[in-house]
Amino acid sequence: MARSYASSYGRLMMGAALRNNNKKRMMCPVPWMHYCQVRGKCESSGIVIGLYLKEGEKDPQLSPNGEKLDDRVGGKISALVRETGMNGKLGRGRMFSNVDKEFASIVVVGLGREGIGYDAEEVLDVGMENARIAAAVGARALQYQGVQSVYVDSMEYPEQAAEGASMAVWRYNVNKRKHRRLAIPKLELYGSTDVDAWTRGLFKAESQNLARRLSDTPANQMTPSIFAQAAIDALCPCGVTVEVRTMDWIEEQALNSFLMVAKGSCEPPLILEISYRGTSPDDRPLQLMGNGLTFNSGGLCLKHKNSLHMQRGALTGAACCVAAIRAAAALSLPINVSALLPLCENMPSGMAAKPGDVITLLNGKTLCIKDTSNAGTVMLADPLIYAQTTQKPRLLVDVGAHNTGVQFGLGSSSTGLWTNSSDLWKQFRKAGSLTGDRVWRMPLWKHFKDLIEPNKTYDMCNKGRGPASSCLAAALLHSIVACADWVHLDTRGTGMLGKAGVPPYLLRDSMTGRPTRTLIQFMYQMACK
Repeated sequence: MARSYASSYGRLMMGAALRNNNKKRMMCPVPWMHYCQVRGKCESSGIVIGLYLKEGEKDPQLSPNGEKLDDRVGGKISALVRETGMNGKLGRGRMFSNVDKEFASIVVVGLGREGIGYDAEEVLDVGMENARIAAAVGARALQYQGVQSVYVDSMEYPEQAAEGASMAVWRYNVNKRKHRRLAIPKLELYGSTDVDAWTRGLFKAESQNLARRLSDTPANQMTPSIFAQAAIDALCPCGVTVEVRTMDWIEEQALNSFLMVAKGSCEPPLILEISYRGTSPDDRPLQLMGNGLTFNSGGLCLKHKNSLHMQRGALTGAACCVAAIRAAAALSLPINVSALLPLCENMPSGMAAKPGDVITLLNGKTLCIKDTSNAGTVMLADPLIYAQTTQKPRLLVDVGAHNTGVQFGLGSSSTGLWTNSSDLWKQFRKAGSLTGDRVWRMPLWKHFKDLIEPNKTYDMCNKGRGPASSCLAAALLHSIVACADWVHLDTRGTGMLGKAGVPPYLLRDSMTGRPTRTLIQFMYQMACK
């Protein structure tokens, strides 16, 4: 019995190849943007190969590894491609069965135009992204068929093919009964000797999948203490140091802005200090800051009931930092990275912060909490000052899902970036173009700083004046950052539940884990100039 599942990209058509005793080929069309899943266990293996777009009078061409497989089976694949009218359009393909003795199922997926590279208008390496998409569509189709071993054509980009396939077949399903869980197949590289690139791709994808798991776990199963244990389990085996700071230490350091957000919840707040040393201890580290709101109800300024369930993903910043450092350790990047992750819940109660409360930060400035639902910037304020004072970092990157302004402006197309360094913006722009998970620079003008600061009774306000909520949040954080180089990433539109424009290697209505791979690529560029 078959059950159809929606996919976010492409049209997959499936067909059965000619059997030995039957000259009529059976084709099983599947509606646009649908896959078929066959229940039951399948011990067979399958393979995904690419098909380049038909251009002019030239027929669509199989990828080099696809041509080798076609030669092995006596040209059956190319004959089926011609017979079924495939044109190599990106993300569209067909599945053929009983064509080869080694592979029970062969998926041919469109790769788009051959030889395409960097597109300056899209700020994207299109060839790399096409490899991710094709590998994702094919691997997921085989997964739905119950195939346990999926071989993936390198498609000239083995690292990107590994990323797409690995992210596509991953599922957060721990809360489903075991017999209802979709099995995750084993992925293998086919037809390429560049195993190192394939392994790098798997490391990066597995790190983003870790961020997806941490973000997608329900809030009652991902409290600050559970998150801390998950970070220890993920990082300590890789040689990364994780120190868990409790309430006594937080009060001793006078991190009052963090405590103002945390005090409304019964869950005790924690701060994680993470340290990865990939080079000389004397080298100043790259400092990461991650927003670790394990649930953001909005406090007394309660968020709308229709979006409350999504607020389990408010910890996406902390999740990305843990995942990126895990990848840095797995890839042995020659760079020192530190992270400070404040973890707490923002809940309404008699102890919760009240709109209009004013606190004094470590740098002596006063901050008014006019809107308790904008808790991300408040909880990061004192930890930012503390990290700069104690770590003396070479640069500072803070990540978190803060305000809806960036979501309205950029949607899910890219992560909003604010920085005081054009050189860092160029590095992040390059990283995003290579990973397919782009970032876009937003203004950090004095205009926004003026909208959060002038007031007769306090120095700054966490809401400011005017509708540009994301720019105002960035201006607030910039006003307390003393170090020279700083980057602020707001993942509100990209890191939480995927809705519109979700790439095929991710899932709709699930947390995305973005921009983990862009953060990893940025660290690689900074380490390996």
